[in-house]
Amino acid sequence: MMKNKFNWTGFQQFLWASVLVVAASAGHTQTILPESVGAALRKAGLAETSMSALVLPIQGGAPRLAMQDNRAMAPASTMKLATTLVALEELGPTFRWRTELLGQASIDGAILRGKLYLRGGGEPNLGWDGLRSMFRSLHDQGVRHLEADLMLDRAHFQPERPDLGPPPFDESPYAYYNVIPDALVLNGNVIEFNLESGDQRSSVRTQPPLAGLVIDAELTLTDSACEAWDDDWNTPQTRTAGDGTITLVLRGAFPRNCKTRTRLNLLDRNLYIERFLQAYWKELGGTWTGRVGDGLTPPDARLLVERSSETLAELVRPINKASDNLMARALYLTLGTQLPKEGRSADTLVNANAALRNWFNKNGITVDGLVFENGSGLSRLERISARQLASALQVAARSNWFAEFSSSFPIVAIDGAMRKRLRESPAAGRARIKTGTLRDAVAIAGYVRDVRNQDWIVVAFINDPEARKGRPALDALIDWVAG
Repeated sequence: MMKNKFNWTGFQQFLWASVLVVAASAGHTQTILPESVGAALRKAGLAETSMSALVLPIQGGAPRLAMQDNRAMAPASTMKLATTLVALEELGPTFRWRTELLGQASIDGAILRGKLYLRGGGEPNLGWDGLRSMFRSLHDQGVRHLEADLMLDRAHFQPERPDLGPPPFDESPYAYYNVIPDALVLNGNVIEFNLESGDQRSSVRTQPPLAGLVIDAELTLTDSACEAWDDDWNTPQTRTAGDGTITLVLRGAFPRNCKTRTRLNLLDRNLYIERFLQAYWKELGGTWTGRVGDGLTPPDARLLVERSSETLAELVRPINKASDNLMARALYLTLGTQLPKEGRSADTLVNANAALRNWFNKNGITVDGLVFENGSGLSRLERISARQLASALQVAARSNWFAEFSSSFPIVAIDGAMRKRLRESPAAGRARIKTGTLRDAVAIAGYVRDVRNQDWIVVAFINDPEARKGRPALDALIDWVAG
């Protein structure tokens, strides 16, 4: 008769799990990664030292897990949580941006002569419809013919054109996520390309309508997958003719039976606004002779049209759910304009840095190792520790604006960057997690409700040249907390 062989490995696993349960019930802090998280890291070929993590009760108390939580690390887009939280706290959820059209001009019947000034207030998402409505209002005042130059006033942020001169962040300098904000960016300065193909032919349409813009597209159709449409795609080139015509030249390959859309920042900002307004004013039946240039609004200019943006509470949602870098960076700069004039720097970025550090200090959170560059996480320089970000999320949970803040997070298995992740986990629909991804960093930060209906703050970073392979480890951590 054979004796049962003792399963020593299984007994060790049972004993370790029992220890963790006892430790957790006693309020002790676990300082090594859960086995499921460690296994995911090992499978990805990543060292545990590449990861920092902190799991805190939302209302305070001993951490459930703390590993390298004081180490300053690249947070990628989870840095947006710090920017949006401080903005809600310092500006209030009803804060709005203003864009103004002013005139140092005379109106003679239907003719406006002199100069117009379009003064930007840093609105993070000034779209095509917003600018159209401003010029529609001018049209409704009886103006039909513009014999005026339009001066673009971007002085609300300093320097006025930070997009001029900096080296490309990565190999996709024309992508929307790389657009650098100023105080008067129209729709991210992007042209939307709608590409569609059948078996034999392809078509390209663009938005918005821009005066003098033509498309020269010669795309070779291939049998490659539609999902990989941009593998053989060449970034469109621009050519400007002597008569002012702008030609967008598209070359390369495109899959058959494919339909997709992309947004690219290809034109000078002033030219983009000029051609947009020329096309729209003509659509309204008006005429316009004049140029578009840069200029400060003089004190005696009178207000013709004013536009108010959506509220901050409405705008934090696309910033965090869609991880919009341009909007986050514009919000960060806006914080820099709110510092008291005494001691304020001439550089808005410097002031924004001070505004966030002041908030951390005011709330008793150390700023050691904390580095802000643009507030979006699209940075090789920004650093924050899991402890610092988790502490900020604890402050947020006590904030009057917690509902506005937490509702901006992607919901696990439902929307945003988390919509396809952890669908079979207890975290599905019960966790709000902001993600972050850079070439050398992946991150998560947010709130998790476990199966006992207890709420936890979870922050974790992986910094490594192969960091993207570590995403399953971050999911395993969320799953561990939820279950």
